[in-house]
Amino acid sequence: MNLPKALAFFLVLLFVSLNVASGADYALPVRTPGDRMLAESFRRETARLAERCLAEINSLEDWNARRETHRRQLLEMLSLDPLPPRSELKAAVTGKAERDDFTVENLHFQSRPGLYVTANLYLPKGLTKPAPTILYLSGHGAVISNGVSYGNKVTYQHHGAWFARNGYICLVLDTLQLGEILGLHHGTYRDGLWWWNSRGYTPAGVEAWNCIRALDYLSTRPEVDTNRFGATGRSGGGAYSWWIAALDERIAAAAPVAGITDLHNHVVDGTVEGHCDCMFTVNTYRWDYPQVAALVAPRPLLIVNTDSDYIFPLDGVQRTHAQVRRIYGLLKAADKLGLVIGPGPHKDTQDLQVPVFRWFNKHLKGEDPLIEMAAVKFFKPEQLKVFTTPPKDSINTNIHETFVAAAPAPVVPKSKEEWSRQRDTWLAALKEKCFAGWPEEPGPLLLERKFSVTRDGLTLQAFDFNSEPEVRLRLYVLTGTADKGVQEILLNVRDEKGWPDELGWLRTAFETELLDEPLSDPASKDGIFKTKFETFRDALKNGTAAMAFFAPRGIGLSAASGDARRQVQIRRRFMLLGDTLDSARVWDIRRACQAMRLALQSSGGKLNLNAQGGMAVNVVYASIFESGIDGLQLGSPAASHRSGPDYLNVLRVLDVPHAVTMAAERAKVLISSQEETGDWKFPMDVANNLGWDKERFHVWLSTAPKSLPLPRGR
Repeated sequence: MNLPKALAFFLVLLFVSLNVASGADYALPVRTPGDRMLAESFRRETARLAERCLAEINSLEDWNARRETHRRQLLEMLSLDPLPPRSELKAAVTGKAERDDFTVENLHFQSRPGLYVTANLYLPKGLTKPAPTILYLSGHGAVISNGVSYGNKVTYQHHGAWFARNGYICLVLDTLQLGEILGLHHGTYRDGLWWWNSRGYTPAGVEAWNCIRALDYLSTRPEVDTNRFGATGRSGGGAYSWWIAALDERIAAAAPVAGITDLHNHVVDGTVEGHCDCMFTVNTYRWDYPQVAALVAPRPLLIVNTDSDYIFPLDGVQRTHAQVRRIYGLLKAADKLGLVIGPGPHKDTQDLQVPVFRWFNKHLKGEDPLIEMAAVKFFKPEQLKVFTTPPKDSINTNIHETFVAAAPAPVVPKSKEEWSRQRDTWLAALKEKCFAGWPEEPGPLLLERKFSVTRDGLTLQAFDFNSEPEVRLRLYVLTGTADKGVQEILLNVRDEKGWPDELGWLRTAFETELLDEPLSDPASKDGIFKTKFETFRDALKNGTAAMAFFAPRGIGLSAASGDARRQVQIRRRFMLLGDTLDSARVWDIRRACQAMRLALQSSGGKLNLNAQGGMAVNVVYASIFESGIDGLQLGSPAASHRSGPDYLNVLRVLDVPHAVTMAAERAKVLISSQEETGDWKFPMDVANNLGWDKERFHVWLSTAPKSLPLPRGR
């Protein structure tokens, strides 16, 4: 059953709020070897990124030399490099709500053509000169009635009213997801849009851009003192307060509330599970969050949180504050940094509101009066609504499709020189933007044979090896008993779907229970398994060939426990560390190639790789970066990262056919596809233009999956 979008949003928010209220434990369970491997790997990598966060900043000179580089990197990680054009705002006031002491204007502007931002502008009456102005960013407080969204600005109206009653102008913004025109924050959290990673898209970037354009709009208003901008908000709005304060020097003082913690909380403690995608950057440069906070320095910054907030835990907030305090100290601005911890859960309370009001009074007005009035709500949702009917040209709902442009289609090179330039440009970008999460030092494989069993002229061996220090994986190797030296190897890389069957026939064929991994039911496939064994026996028994079977992390012995939702949250942890699960699997395949050669003591033999579907794409990238691979046998590989494996930013560099072309320069590529060959036109054209051998790249069409060649032996 398809739920209305508004109801779907509400249910997701309800789920999050219930988990927060109940103190949900988001830490990864450790029930299986795969769980333990993941937990230890995440802990190690998180600690490494925390250790290097701001470590190069030891003086004012260091900060001045690196600050703008950091700001440019943050813009890029927020999907804002390059910045969109500052198009005409086309602002319009559609209605007003009046009180004796202030007026509320219901307004909208377009942060880019068709991207509508709905907002309420609170204006104190009786102003005689430009006033200090607060940009208030709303959190995830849905106001939806009878299928109509009034915007989350309605939830936070009491903040706007308080500021206006005390002499401030305050613009309260709706967010992309919960504004009057409903957009999307839950691409990876809920909707399986992993291509957001590949495009380098995060809705946090849309929120940051809307904030920048909101300051542009406020700067057109004569009532506004543009030298006294403040930014605040709580929860999601707290996060957006960080983005705008870090990026835009026009913010003179900031007070984010419950909007930031560190990677340890998000990854190790698992609070990522309580947050949608708008809370996170595309972590290309592998930052920990104090690095975002530091970019506000030396401007006045108040960090506000509660002591029992399950999605912004106290320990992470304190660690973040300690890191930022060091930077403020270097800048001789320690008095401009504050920390307020109130009692209670993730909730908007007076214990948090009053210190924020005082902070802005002190730093935007130069005064500190007694706070005598409470922040209260005065208006019904209908009074604060901007649109009677949504504009027809709105692009809010699908802005994720266009906010970040994919790389333009490359021109087919006409010469070897043109091709070399294009290839080298792609390789450099892939290393820097897509695979920066790979280990800087490979480390020893620590290869260990776990068992060996022989039957009817074939020997099956299992080897464990280190892909990374905490990531121990298994490789199964099948050889003939004739000791003639292995000269040709076929490494079969399997995904979640193919791995159980692969192990099923090995277990059945060798009558061994040593394959202590999850299997499909082998009983119904005995005939298939027998035929497969006989085929491989004939190919390997008397030759010099070998076959191997491998599944990268997250499959088989290294699989994590938990339901589909937990698997999604595991993948999101990789994202926060500047990696993806698929990127890590490419690394695993590279290490499996190395382990294979070591296990067989075959440094000079031909090595071919075989894989299907999405895993075939991972094999392609492994072959680009790993030397000594002679051939790829790819069954129906995904033709685009839009539907295939996700690596950070890869679609801003190239797509699968271009990677296949780079692979084909290094190894023979054979593709079996049930689709038309048009997807592979680029590598075909390059091969023709550059005069590559006809066997270098070949595609065959088949109406059913076709068996790929076995190693021939010699």
